[in-house]
Amino acid sequence: MVSNPYLDKANSEYFVRTFKSDVHEDELVWHQDRENRCIKIVEGTNWQLQFDNKLPVILETGEEYYIPKNTFHRIHKGTGNLVVNIREIK
Repeated sequence: MVSNPYLDKANSEYFVRTFKSDVHEDELVWHQDRENRCIKIVEGTNWQLQFDNKLPVILETGEEYYIPKNTFHRIHKGTGNLVVNIREIK
């Protein structure tokens, strides 16, 4: 069984995803999502989002980021926990 490097908690509007501060960088792999997603950063310091063939950008608390479906991307570890609200867009 493969475990995820995060914990999810869902509600009716979005789900809260938490990456713990002790997650190993090797677990944060390139991947694609099946749906368009809007993520809002709730907590995290110096965590970064990187799209394929792009430089990583620092995720800022309170900001929203759009991730188009079927687009390769990954997270780079920062300090502390990373907590994001994820809303799927049909």
